[in-house]
Amino acid sequence: MIRLHETVRVARSAADCYRYLVDFSTCEQWDPGVYRARKLTPGTPRIGSEFEVTVRMFGRRTTLSYATTELAENAHIALEMRGSGISSVETIRFEENTAGETTIDYRADFSLSGALRASEIAMKPVFKRMGRKAVAGLGEALTIRTEAPSQGWVSYAADRSMLLAAPGFTERGYLALDDKAHSEFMDERVAVITGATSGIGEAIAAEYARLGASVVLVGRDTDKLAASRQRVHDFAGGDIERIHTQQADLLDVAATRSLGERLVEQFPEIDVLVNNAGALFHEHALSDDGFERSLAINLVAPFVLTETLMPALTAAEARVVNMSSGGMYLQPLVLNDLNFENESFSGNKAYARAKRGLVALTRHWARRYGEAGVNFNAMHPGWVATPGVTESLPGFDKVMGRLLRDARMGADTAVWLGSSRAARHCQGEFFLDRTPHPTAVLPNTQVRPSDAQTLYGWLRNETGIEVNGVG
Repeated sequence: MIRLHETVRVARSAADCYRYLVDFSTCEQWDPGVYRARKLTPGTPRIGSEFEVTVRMFGRRTTLSYATTELAENAHIALEMRGSGISSVETIRFEENTAGETTIDYRADFSLSGALRASEIAMKPVFKRMGRKAVAGLGEALTIRTEAPSQGWVSYAADRSMLLAAPGFTERGYLALDDKAHSEFMDERVAVITGATSGIGEAIAAEYARLGASVVLVGRDTDKLAASRQRVHDFAGGDIERIHTQQADLLDVAATRSLGERLVEQFPEIDVLVNNAGALFHEHALSDDGFERSLAINLVAPFVLTETLMPALTAAEARVVNMSSGGMYLQPLVLNDLNFENESFSGNKAYARAKRGLVALTRHWARRYGEAGVNFNAMHPGWVATPGVTESLPGFDKVMGRLLRDARMGADTAVWLGSSRAARHCQGEFFLDRTPHPTAVLPNTQVRPSDAQTLYGWLRNETGIEVNGVG
């Protein structure tokens, strides 16, 4: 038997620590030895909840099965683990002092069998080292940071070369993150997420819900919305009544405006808006409002929804997260041909230009509404395996395959931007993996503030949205 005992003290309440750890799948956020973890039992974690944990062990990935065996609220969690040739009994105890700090006491007894049994003596220091790193990582995960992040010179130089930056768009970039934790709870907050019926949008909504937010899933298909609502609840637990749905076709300006008006009526204060819905079209066609479809869904819809929601956003001093793409680095903002009518149509170019426009609009909004207390930031999720990518870019999906991020990896920065205190200080930035990056690296792709103002005016005129009274 290999016995581990580690402790760490954190500046959090015992209730916070218990709440974060009772869903043991959060171990992927703090244990450097864990690749991925999933809660298999739907709903709120309880005695008997099961978890699938994929770890890096002995030079390969191994899947372990965990089950919760004991729970004492805010005081104690016990789990049992089973794997090939390995099992354990693990306990986590919480003791809060009068200063509001909590000591977390972790103990584990590991038993090896089969071929591993013979190496138990040699493996003991390995397990002890893994235990120390895991508990230290837990302490870091429960530490609330307040300083805004900055980009290091190595990352900046890689961005400037483009080719060196590309590997960071894959799963590798996410896995290299020092901080993957989401432990700052969002109780009493309302978050609206568009494109939330699958992929990155659903993953963002699920994590916000796990952190305690009331979430509004926006999608086009009512059946898909209902299914997504159930999956979000299965992931997050809690009261399913906190998970709302709103149907809207965001290709339609009137429908998008109506969505915003309904949301303002239902939620006078909206704390987070994630403009995630997007699509790539390979054939040129116009929406019913006369916009090229990539422009309509990726730029016009976020503009209409955000401006319509502005009273609720300013009331809450909200955070707005705009989902862009690394593809925008390759394209300029072409103000005299936003509908892509004066050259041979390319779906990839149209998508990238619309996303370039969204990043420019993000910075303009930050200048316009920042003094009203609303934060605007854009982000690149990395290269993510989603249904949308499989459908619109099958060749890319096939070639990149196992290197792509999963949806939760792609959602990470949006969750951080919407929940963390550190992100409260960020305004008008473009993020990848919780780090601000330049918005232009190629010649003639930088958007001047005056160009962004022109774009904003064009969107107002073409959609009929009146100038908002704040900012």
